[in-house]
Amino acid sequence: MKTQAELQRLLRDIDHKGYKAYKVLEGEYDFGAYRLCIDHVQGDPFATPSRVRIVYRNQGNIPAAYFESRHRRIAVEDYLLRSLHRNLRAGEGRAVKGSGKSGLVTACRTSQEILETTAMHIDKDAVTARIEVGFPAFGRTIAAGELSQILFKVLPDLSEKTFRLNPAIKQSLDKVISLADDQQFIRESLAGQGLVAFVADGSILPRESGVSQRPMKDAVVFKSPDSLAVTLTLPHRGAVRGMGIKRGITVIAGGGFHGKSTLLKALERGVYNHIAGDGRELVITDETAFKLRAEEHRCIHETDISLFINNLPQKRDTTRFQTENASGSTSQAANTVEALAIGSTVLLIDEDTSATNFMVRDGRMAQLVSDEKEPITPFIRKIRSLYEDIGVSTVLVAGSSGDYLSVADTVLQMDCYETKDVTARAKELAVPLTEENVKETDWLKKRVRSQKVEKARVHGWDTISLDKNEIDLRYLEQIVGESQTAALAYISQYILERLADGKKTLPELANAAADKLEKEGVLSMTPRNYGAGPAAYVRRQEILACLARYRVL
Repeated sequence: MKTQAELQRLLRDIDHKGYKAYKVLEGEYDFGAYRLCIDHVQGDPFATPSRVRIVYRNQGNIPAAYFESRHRRIAVEDYLLRSLHRNLRAGEGRAVKGSGKSGLVTACRTSQEILETTAMHIDKDAVTARIEVGFPAFGRTIAAGELSQILFKVLPDLSEKTFRLNPAIKQSLDKVISLADDQQFIRESLAGQGLVAFVADGSILPRESGVSQRPMKDAVVFKSPDSLAVTLTLPHRGAVRGMGIKRGITVIAGGGFHGKSTLLKALERGVYNHIAGDGRELVITDETAFKLRAEEHRCIHETDISLFINNLPQKRDTTRFQTENASGSTSQAANTVEALAIGSTVLLIDEDTSATNFMVRDGRMAQLVSDEKEPITPFIRKIRSLYEDIGVSTVLVAGSSGDYLSVADTVLQMDCYETKDVTARAKELAVPLTEENVKETDWLKKRVRSQKVEKARVHGWDTISLDKNEIDLRYLEQIVGESQTAALAYISQYILERLADGKKTLPELANAAADKLEKEGVLSMTPRNYGAGPAAYVRRQEILACLARYRVL
């Protein structure tokens, strides 16, 4: 390991040279309280910023009790990452000058959700922060003095303010850990209570706007109907009352703009924990819950959609169905069986984003067009058996299709954002429907050969590319940040290069990657220079969904 003096000498030696001379700085340097690691230097001032690590020696500064379990560690890391962002914003006035990304100092962006990321890691020896630094230049000439200001003034000050524990930080961390413990308690209690989700009284479900996940001001506060109320005694908050959504089939009904989709979206995001003040911090959903929707034009690889679609014209085989350009119904059928194949035990559906012919079949239309002439078996005929035969629950928003009242175990009505239990009235209105059995099968048959991927890239929130082949992720509604998109790029590359062998199916590959992710962390599949950006934890559901949308397979 080199010293600070050696780093200063190197900076003097390369000052005013061509930008590529910055490469000599790569390495580790001792700054006393921490190690500065320059892992990757950008090749140009306009390129993706350089990758830098601050490895702050812990030495009991942050007690082991703060990160002794996974949920606590992730909560502490999330808090430190948010503190890093606050301290970076507070120091904006110190930004240096130069061309391109000169002087830019950033870290992985955070959302309302608490996620494990590559940007921050804590253990008994150290706290490691991964940040991006735009090495300064004027034109393409090295500005060593400007970089020296960042490395010897900005970063030491940032490290001291972020990582050295003081009474105020300790008090904040205590609250973070208490919330994480309570969230974990609810999550672990769901199965024992026979629930797929819990929504605490006092939660704020509406969001600030369509492009903001912050809570809406003056929103209607959530309160559970008495008939569905469950009280859980949490480790820190004590008794908390809320609505328990039971296993089985739950239909959310109500007029337009009354809060149906708002409740469903809260449940979608409830697969992750949320920060204090979000309003949904005690909205907890089964971690396997997956949001289904129609997705026209997606590709499908050798997928058994015969559960829903049979007898296609030209006798196309729907037990090994594949297409480059799926319809609404075939895409939703594929999305459903992919969720089943990866182990999802809760399906979340909004009729507004579903293919109508996949969801229901009107009785009069069934009389006009006989079953023998209709290839699609609608979801409504399978939904009961999905639960009773293979244990898969469904939470469905239905604003216009009354047929689903006939198969529901629980019916909620959203009335001006107030939740009412109208199950008894719905059962009075229900009429018998034809139902069909569901049998588990080898849903996804595609076996993937090893492929070399030169570059994995991220294009905004919803698209990645492996070399020049794009994967469209825009309809995976439970991806909550660009860092998760980056993780999917790295994980896909890792799977194709190191796990795929021509023998494993898509679910087997996704499960193998997810098991490694949960055991070894996000870094285990992230390249050293993380060229597509910082990465965050993703579920096996999104890993499979990403692979299934890769057309090159």
